[in-house]
Amino acid sequence: MNSKTTKIIYWTGAVLTSLWFGASGFFELTNNPLVWGITQQLGYPAHFIYILGVFKLAGVITLLIPNKLLRLKEWVFAGVFFDIIFAFFSKIAVLGFGAATDAIIAFVMVSVTYAIYRKLYTATYTPSEIN
Repeated sequence: MNSKTTKIIYWTGAVLTSLWFGASGFFELTNNPLVWGITQQLGYPAHFIYILGVFKLAGVITLLIPNKLLRLKEWVFAGVFFDIIFAFFSKIAVLGFGAATDAIIAFVMVSVTYAIYRKLYTATYTPSEIN
């Protein structure tokens, strides 16, 4: 896979992830009845829903800044994975497996995006000198 194809796959995944989690964060911050109803049915308190919304929108902004904040993007990917995993298991426990299919789709999409991200931005570590 050449560099151009890798970049296209990454940016497609980053944009789709940003749309998905940006919409979710927006709906959490604007008290969308559908999103709030499901989230509260899963047992999460109102203050937690607001916090999720803020962090999702901040993560989306970070993901969409090209070639900057690479270490912070690692944290964003980690947060997105935690969100997906908690949503998956919460939905299975409370609503059943059928309600968790969106989390499976999100997990696959974000996994591919992250794998391509690691291809584009390899982690290089150099020991710091101690004076």
